[in-house]
Amino acid sequence: MRDARAVVAMSGGSHTARAMSGTRSPDDRDDAALMVAYAGGEAAAFDTLYARHKGGIYRYLLRHCNHAGTADELFQDIWMNVIRVRTTYAPTAKFATWLYTLARNRLVDHWRAAGQATLVSVDNDDDGALRDIVESLPAAPAHEPLAQADARQVSALLKAAVASLPHPQRDAFLLQYEAGLSLAEIAALTGVGMETVKSRLRYAIAKLRAELAPLREDPA
Repeated sequence: MRDARAVVAMSGGSHTARAMSGTRSPDDRDDAALMVAYAGGEAAAFDTLYARHKGGIYRYLLRHCNHAGTADELFQDIWMNVIRVRTTYAPTAKFATWLYTLARNRLVDHWRAAGQATLVSVDNDDDGALRDIVESLPAAPAHEPLAQADARQVSALLKAAVASLPHPQRDAFLLQYEAGLSLAEIAALTGVGMETVKSRLRYAIAKLRAELAPLREDPA
């Protein structure tokens, strides 16, 4: 996302420049309505969509490829695709599902071009999985330097643990955590059964908890 402003030059749109600068229009319409409005020529609707989803999309890419430069390039490509296909968009599914399908397809294309393994990938019971992990860790007063160091340590370990997950499990976890997709939406996006997605998510959560287990131990 560091080089995301390159999209401005590629698209030539002043509305994209505003979006890339971080300006967010006060708009409480849902994503689908905004995308339809953007397709109809309302440039500011794109600004709001971009502001809502830029962080999640970038983290989804970065945590899959673990390389900022690659994530930046893919990030630009995905938003350029949104701009390019805006007139053919139809709100037949949740906008986030449509957007993350674009992101996932771009990732698959990237891995295929690089000759790497590709992706082959929630229930309400698992909706708070990441929150449960974080809340199970030892807490300390936020104002203390040690607490800040602990937060950085937790963040680093969590990122490393997510990066170590097999592609299908990582994909299911990120689609649920970053995109907020349901079990059925992830299954439809990835082309596998809901039980398969649920199993992948369960294994991912179990591995993350195991990786973070040392932080839950009492100090000697």
